[in-house]
Parts: sequence; C-alpha cells; structure tokens
Amino acid sequence: MKVNGKIKFISPDMQISATFKKRELVVTTDEQYPQSIMIEFTQDKCEYLDTFKIGDSVDVSINLGGREWVNPQGETKYFNSIKGWRIEKLVVSGPEQQQTPKEESFKTSVNKAEDDHDDLPF
Repeated sequence: MKVNGKIKFISPDMQISATFKKRELVVTTDEQYPQSIMIEFTQDKCEYLDTFKIGDSVDVSINLGGREWVNPQGETKYFNSIKGWRIEKLVVSGPEQQQTPKEESFKTSVNKAEDDHDDLPF
C-alpha cells in the first residue's frame, strides 16, 4: 500500500529500548478531505528520513499491522500500526514548475522567401 502527500512532521530518532528505535513521520494527504497520517519507520529504516524535510511531497510504501492485547482486567484491546518501509520524493508538476521559454528561442523570419522552401506535399 502507499500513502502520498506532503510531509507535515518528522520526529528525531527515539530509542525505545536497548535494541529498538523508531522515527515517526506525519504525511498530510492531498485529497478533498486531507488526512494527517502518522507512519512509523523502525530500526535501520529510520535513516530513510534523513534526506527529507517538512513540505516535501512524498510517496510512502507502507504495511498495516495489528495486534490484540488483553489488559490486566481481562478486557481485549486492539491496536493498529502503519509501518513505512520505503519513501520517495515526488516531483511536483504544476504551474509553479513550468518555465516560460526564453524570447530568443522564438525565431521570426525576416525574409518571407526563406519560408517558401517547404517540401511537404500538402
């Protein structure tokens, strides 16, 4: 599965135990009703986030996880997690990235006879 949108937040590395670390990423989707989705990167995948910054448009590959837990009172609880395993920067295409051709790239013909050498049959 994939989640794409703009990065809203990137946490620093969090050392949860001597052998487990994680990093959290929040991506705000670009849809009619935007969602802020928290995605966990764990262990060696934490370093994937080093080259990204808030505002970057990204495509994040995720796995959904779920687990059951019974509390001391005997009540069963369920937890979900969203785990990132790859992140790619999206190239934004739109009006803000379109460049207008420079004026010198348009050549105007001074001599009309120059344009009369067209070999096309129509």
